[in-house]
Amino acid sequence: MKQNSRNILGQLSDIDLRLLRVFKAVVEAGGLSAAELELNVGRSTISRQLKDLEQRLGMNLARRGRAGFALTDEGSHIYRATLNLLGSMEAFRAEVNDLHRSLTGKLSLALFDKTAGNPNQAIDLALAEFDKQAPAVALEVHVEPLNVIEKGVMDGRFALGIIPAHRDSPSLSYTPLFVEPMYLYCGKNHPLFGLDDTVLSPADVLQYKYAGLGYHSPNMEVGRRLQMQRSATAYDQEAIVHLVLSGCYLAYLPEHYAQQWVAAGSMRPLLVEHFHYLCEFMAISRRSPKPARVPQRFLDCLAQAHNNKSQR
Repeated sequence: MKQNSRNILGQLSDIDLRLLRVFKAVVEAGGLSAAELELNVGRSTISRQLKDLEQRLGMNLARRGRAGFALTDEGSHIYRATLNLLGSMEAFRAEVNDLHRSLTGKLSLALFDKTAGNPNQAIDLALAEFDKQAPAVALEVHVEPLNVIEKGVMDGRFALGIIPAHRDSPSLSYTPLFVEPMYLYCGKNHPLFGLDDTVLSPADVLQYKYAGLGYHSPNMEVGRRLQMQRSATAYDQEAIVHLVLSGCYLAYLPEHYAQQWVAAGSMRPLLVEHFHYLCEFMAISRRSPKPARVPQRFLDCLAQAHNNKSQR
């Protein structure tokens, strides 16, 4: 589909925006079939809408066929532009609501995985308080990897994120919330499981294969600093658990999350005085534009809830 003068994009209409939202949903679902449930329409309708958008823009956005769904280079550019456009529209809507002093609309949050069991977190208390203060706001909560949360907040897909601190970005603002102790674990079938810590040295432990997270994080920094032999890569904590339980790998896990397997005798921490670190969790938001009233109110609820919990 070649671009010509008739394809030069003029003023956006409501139909254009609807087609862009369909395109965004398909990309994030990973294909037409997977988007059917999200959009609540049939695959043939979605396919026709994508074709309408391609004709409107004068370019092919994705390859669709037996090999699966894949964005073209133009499609990747349009997807990023769509995120920026829809994020700006949401920010505009929020600012208009600010003028009316009403807490309405939608709030999109993204959380790092396996935080609910952390005894130091107070996200649930913040959600409860926010619901009292802004009952008309519709919440949308995602659980995503750290790098996806950061990118999503930067491009406006998420209003706020909660992540483990690992490096500062000039595009983001950070609000400290809570800490999470991390320890190095081995499974019951690992050679080190039956050995007492008193007969082990850090050098003994470092001889064995290590499973680490595959994106920049405190986990990655600690593994590099200790020169641990990364032989497996995972992208969430549950995957790390499977690798530890295999008996083939050592890996760091949050203390609260690993406790259920420790209690069952399926894994144990190793040399806790040496192989541990504290992971500090932060709420992140875009530095510019500053959060509108709805996300700012939730940020305030988060900060207050965690401050109250830390003082108990």
